[in-house]
Amino acid sequence: MKRRQFLAGSAALIGTPALAQSTDESAAEAFQRTETVEVERDISQAVRRNISSFRSLEWQPYFDNLRNGAILVDIDSRALHYWSADGETYKLYPSSVPLTDDLTRRGRTKVTRKVEGPSWRPTPSMKKRNPEWPDYVGPGPDNPLGTHALYLSWTYYRIHGTHDTRKIGRRSSNGCIGLYNEHISELFSLAKVGTQVLLI
Repeated sequence: MKRRQFLAGSAALIGTPALAQSTDESAAEAFQRTETVEVERDISQAVRRNISSFRSLEWQPYFDNLRNGAILVDIDSRALHYWSADGETYKLYPSSVPLTDDLTRRGRTKVTRKVEGPSWRPTPSMKKRNPEWPDYVGPGPDNPLGTHALYLSWTYYRIHGTHDTRKIGRRSSNGCIGLYNEHISELFSLAKVGTQVLLI
């Protein structure tokens, strides 16, 4: 398979809603699950850019406190807001969001893991549909997760970078929230394991 074909097909790999997990899975299965991103459709479908308001927000309507910092993802405006624990730092980033409502998860979660140079592994169902895809993509320009990833407490959900800048500001993911690589790098340096996250 040519590199360009793989990049075109894998640029969309953002994530899907969590699948039911066995409570007695092995450590190896748990590790592979956390390293896997599922994709369910071709990203080239809905690609209309966001034209809704892109404005700063106050944290108080959304969080009781700023302990460990806070991240708010507004799906409708396709924006990610970050506040530091001391309230001194506020960042606003354009983002990619899920393609459809059925792929969108809303509610409260938190950052559980931070990975610089994330790796990607296709799920068994992805390999079944796309047997030509590699079993593993390491860090680098071919990786669908970009340069950095913030893993959330929801299985398969991440806030991560993307090398495909066309996706930002669009409904273009299968569950995860994507940022420009320079923005995820900055957010990665600000957010901590334990940072609270709310998707609305």
